Amino acid sequence: METLTYQKEEGLDLDEVIGLYQSSTLAERRPVENRRIMQYMIDNAGIIVTARDQNKLVGLARTLTDFSYVAYLADLAVHLDYQKKGIGKRLVAETRTHLDPNCFITLLSAPKANDYYPRIGFKPHPRAWWLSPGDPIE
Repeated sequence: METLTYQKEEGLDLDEVIGLYQSSTLAERRPVENRRIMQYMIDNAGIIVTARDQNKLVGLARTLTDFSYVAYLADLAVHLDYQKKGIGKRLVAETRTHLDPNCFITLLSAPKANDYYPRIGFKPHPRAWWLSPGDPIE
């Protein structure tokens, strides 16, 4: 898509980001109703790379990272009208340009995207674990 621009961005508008999450189905798994948490998610990401069609936000990759060893791709959102056009793949590639060449990129896939990531080169890992908020540490 010739009109798309990709760039690392800071200071994104919260309503614009929430709108993208809602139009990409990512809102089903993110606390978009809690503006405080969503603002922290934006403000404290290590890297946010966006895709814009003219001025419209149509894609976003939000990454938490130490920039040298590991980067956690926390969110990859592409507006439903723009999916299946290579935007997600390009957002991951653009994110990688801001990391050390030896840095791993890791993620937890949304159920609907589980088949997507192997197509763009990600490998499965059998040992991912997590604690949900409020889960006791035993």
